[in-house]
Amino acid sequence: MNPLKEIQKKLTKKSSEKTRASFLKFVPNSQNIYGVKVPILNELAKEYKDGGFELVEILWNSNSFEEQLLAAKILTQISKKNPDKTLNLIKKFSKNISNWAVCDTLGQQSVKPISKLKQKEVFDLSAKLVKSKNFWERRFSLVLLESYKKDIAAREFIISIMKQLENDKEYYVKKAVEWTKRDLAKLK
Repeated sequence: MNPLKEIQKKLTKKSSEKTRASFLKFVPNSQNIYGVKVPILNELAKEYKDGGFELVEILWNSNSFEEQLLAAKILTQISKKNPDKTLNLIKKFSKNISNWAVCDTLGQQSVKPISKLKQKEVFDLSAKLVKSKNFWERRFSLVLLESYKKDIAAREFIISIMKQLENDKEYYVKKAVEWTKRDLAKLK
């Protein structure tokens, strides 16, 4: 069976209306939603990680909330196999993020395994996206830096990105700025 069809069948089987309603409430900008809990998505990511980068792209392009989360989670597990391919996919995917949950999963989890190896490239991407007209890309520019918050040498760059977003009018960008400020204050 086609892996996408197989995954879609499992997502449909594992879905619940209660979970779907919860996602619609807490992730209001989500696209098509099955209603599958995150722990189940984590299990599926482990099960399908051998599908590699090709499956990640197929899942991302299917444009369902859970399928995009699953794509980001599989990417996390395989990112070290090809860090350059991972970064290229993250850049590509950043263009069509449509909610905070996918944004944060892709920005935090997918980058984390390669964050030390690809710090310059991640910082370059963040510096580019902070200027985007797309507010999800602006949020993503800050979320990408989550893995570096404990690195004292990286804080100056994180603060510079945060300052560029401080007066942003978009709710989800403001939330990322507040979250980053709180986290950095705890680390002093």
